[in-house]
Amino acid sequence: MSGAAEAKGEAAGDKSGDHSTLRGIALKIVSVAVFVAMQTCIKAAGDVPAGQIVFFRSFFAIFPIVAFLAFKGQLATAFTTKRPFNHIARGVVGVGAMGLGFFALTRLPLPEAITLNYAQPLLVVVFSSIFLGEAIRVYRWSAVAVGLVGVLIISWPELTLLRSGAALDDQEVLGVIAVLVAAAVSAVAMLLVRNLVQTEKTATIVLWFSVTATVLSLLTLPFGWQMLTPMQAALLVLAGFCGGLGQILMTAAYRHAEASVVAPFEYTSMILGVVVGYSVFGDVTSLNTLIGGVIVVAAGIFIIWRERQLGLERTRTRKATSPQG
Repeated sequence: MSGAAEAKGEAAGDKSGDHSTLRGIALKIVSVAVFVAMQTCIKAAGDVPAGQIVFFRSFFAIFPIVAFLAFKGQLATAFTTKRPFNHIARGVVGVGAMGLGFFALTRLPLPEAITLNYAQPLLVVVFSSIFLGEAIRVYRWSAVAVGLVGVLIISWPELTLLRSGAALDDQEVLGVIAVLVAAAVSAVAMLLVRNLVQTEKTATIVLWFSVTATVLSLLTLPFGWQMLTPMQAALLVLAGFCGGLGQILMTAAYRHAEASVVAPFEYTSMILGVVVGYSVFGDVTSLNTLIGGVIVVAAGIFIIWRERQLGLERTRTRKATSPQG
């Protein structure tokens, strides 16, 4: 009887674990959809200064985040930290990445802007080796190299400044350069977040970033904010709310399932970008974007898989070397 009861308990545990994982995956996909909605609102708002977009995205994101923290009973301590300068540094870098990304979004087709941003996890691997001294083996270096080839395939048609007689003020060229620089700066921001999560709560990191980004974006006022139409203002306010909601959903996703399981579903944004880009903006995805995107996604998923394998190896090593009690 006890054996049957134990087996039933294990089965129930497995079923509960499966449900939690499926919930995590579902939350991740919904968060990706919400972030694509945010990007769609920003692109639909038209040619608005990047600093002004960052303000709306950051300030109005605070409202759903504060409401969520209040509901969870975490608001009173969410802003408490002993590392304010680390949060500010992360905010400065993050705002730079956000501003460049939004600048690119207003100048590139939606699928292309989304897909080129997939260079970020590849660059995290590179910067982890350069700045943190992490040992990167040949498998991950190979994946990075292949992924960057995919990025080159996507961006090559727009890099007209490499061709003779091309116009250097081409807006799409500027967009490609901006999104690639944004991916690099965003990778640096991820390294700063990695450092912060060792001592700080997720709520603290998210709230500090939103507030810091709001304040920093106001510094761009003298550089030419513009009067918005009611429709533009509504779209940017909605973008801000989507940004805050997306962060909440993404955090919840990683709480319900392992990062290595959830992270690959980030790439569903490529499919959503193609669909929304065509249906809303009439953007026809180029063959270069599709081919390069598949290569970049494959490289990113391989890196995630490899990180999981190395994590399992480290866990087995710790268990093997730990004293038996």
